Formats: sequence, C-alpha cells, structure tokens
Amino acid sequence: MKIDDQIEEIVKELRDTPYNKATEHHIGRLKAKLARLREESEKRSSSGGPKKETVSKVGDATVILVGPPSVGKSTLFNKLTYSDSEVGAYDFTTVDVISSILRYKGAKIQILDVPGLIKDLRGMGRTVASYIRASDLIIMMTDPYNLNTFEEIEEELYNVGIRLNQTKPDVSIKKRLTGGIKINSTVEQDISEDVFKEILKEYKIHNAEIIIREKLDINSFIDALHSNRTYIKCIKVINKIDLIDEESKIYKELKEREKNDMLEISAEKDIHLDLLKEKIFEKLDLIPIYMKKKGSEIDYNEPMIIKRGSTVEDVCKKIHRDFVKKFKYAKVIGSSVKYDNQKVGLSHVLDAGDIITIVLERY
Repeated sequence: MKIDDQIEEIVKELRDTPYNKATEHHIGRLKAKLARLREESEKRSSSGGPKKETVSKVGDATVILVGPPSVGKSTLFNKLTYSDSEVGAYDFTTVDVISSILRYKGAKIQILDVPGLIKDLRGMGRTVASYIRASDLIIMMTDPYNLNTFEEIEEELYNVGIRLNQTKPDVSIKKRLTGGIKINSTVEQDISEDVFKEILKEYKIHNAEIIIREKLDINSFIDALHSNRTYIKCIKVINKIDLIDEESKIYKELKEREKNDMLEISAEKDIHLDLLKEKIFEKLDLIPIYMKKKGSEIDYNEPMIIKRGSTVEDVCKKIHRDFVKKFKYAKVIGSSVKYDNQKVGLSHVLDAGDIITIVLERY
C-alpha cells in the first residue's frame, strides 16, 4: 500500500475511534505511526524535486506572511515595508518570494511575502513551508469571507511538522543497548506509562531512559521523538475589516472569534497597522541595547536590537565574526548587572536598555 493511502486509512481510523482509557494504547500507536509515515512522505516529496532558491536572512528577525490567495498579503507587505510588491484582485499575484524590511523601534525586521497557500499544500505550498521553518514569526492572514482558513492552514502546517505558538516538549531520551524502557517524570501524567511505551515501540525504541519534565499529551510526546519539528510564533490577522457591516452575520462571527487573540486590520485603509507592528515587535521578543566605545558618548538614537535572552557572545557575533576570538571582557551598565561598569564574560545574558562596552585583546 502506498504511503499516502496508509496515511488516509489511519486518519479515518483515528476519526472513527473514540478516545478513552480502553482505546488510548491503540490511539497512541496509531498517532505515532501516522507521524512516522507523514515524515517519510515529506522526505520523499522534498528529495524528488529541484532545489529551490532561498532568500538570504537579513536584519534582526524574519517574519513571513502566510495565507490563501487574494486576502491582501501583498498590500500589507507594501504598507509595512513601503515596498512595491505587485498587487492585484486575483489569485496568485505573488509568484516569487519577495523580501523587504520593516523598520520599527530601531529594529530591522525582514518581511517575506510568499505565494498564497491552498489546501493540502498544493502549488508552491511545500516550498512556502520551507521558508516558514526558517522564519522567526508567522503572520497568518485571511479576510472576513474565509474565516475557516486559519484552521485549514494550521492543520496543513501541523501535518508537515510545524507547530504554532507551542514550545518544544521538555523531554530527554537516552537510547541504550539493554535495560528496557525506563520512564521518569517530574510531574504527574494523565497518560499511563504503558501508552508511552506503546508509542516508543512504533519507533523501534526498546531500550532507553526517558526523562519528562512537563505534562504531555500523546501528540507532544510523539513530537519529542522527532528532530524535524519546527516551533514558531504566530499572529493571526483578519484583513479587509473595513468591508464588513456591523449588522452582518460575518461581523458577529468576528466578534466571537476575537476571543481567540485575532487582530482585525485593513491594510488598504491603514486600520490597526500600528497595533500590528507593535504586536510583531512584542511577539519577536526583541529588546534594545546600546553600544559604548571608550571615550565616546552613548547614541540612544541608534540601539542594537537583540532577542531577549541573548548573551554578550551573541552581540560580538553580530558586530563582527572576529570579536569572539579577540574578546577580553565587556563592561555593562544596566539591569542585568549588580553595579555599573561590571565586568562580564561572553556568557553573560543582557537585558533591555543595557549599555555595553566590549574590550578586545591586543595582538
């Protein structure tokens, strides 16, 4: 039986099988097999076609606009970046990946405009998925007339291993030659140990030490067994809100969906675009720091933008590749240190508003 036929058969069986304690072993095994087959199918699909040209990553972070055709992605792209991507009221206006820069609060944020996604990731969908994996944030976009798009795209991305607004499961797996399966969990699990072991059998893991540090469901445990999962942040945006009458059924459905953290905008009429920029900045978790050279004043108009949690080493790499090799120490003023001008090493984690002076070895 072909892989796609096996996948379809398992999906149907999962849909028809009620979940309860009596069936969770069987469901766990089916979901594990489904995930394994989908990964195999994805590998075959990606290896069969020609190599796609990639877009170089520039700036402080990369954001990708994703959605079906004709929902206004190119219009939003142009408004965010002041670019001139072709705009048209017909499907597949964007046939290539287009890149430009959004400048906001000192940050240079790369925005990618990609072809519209359609169901089952046909067309250029699989290529788009590869660009998504390389991005830091997805803006998933639709309009009031295609509200089911969010669920459809999220499902399609899930099926190719892309997880939205989730974090990687805190699970460590050490395979061994003997000793069977040993599972240690630091929190109480709703799933029995036998279900975990049943899933491991599908991956031919018979001897291993598993440490679980958070409560998991079947899907997240399966994800922990795959190295190709991509965890990426997402903002859901409903465009063309200016076209909806407040008395319409669509408007009432929108009001109901607002509870799910969706942002309503009009790219054409500039409605809530400033709010979208702020949400992009917040979701990327970017912070400003300031560089200070010896004997020079601090230029507060030109911050360096880094991701929260970045270290002095990350800053050195951003300035020049030789800075790590020549690094002696750094002096920091700000909330990340106990006192001003404290000397720190490469591993020191910086905080928003920190002022940093890097001292290099002399050769």
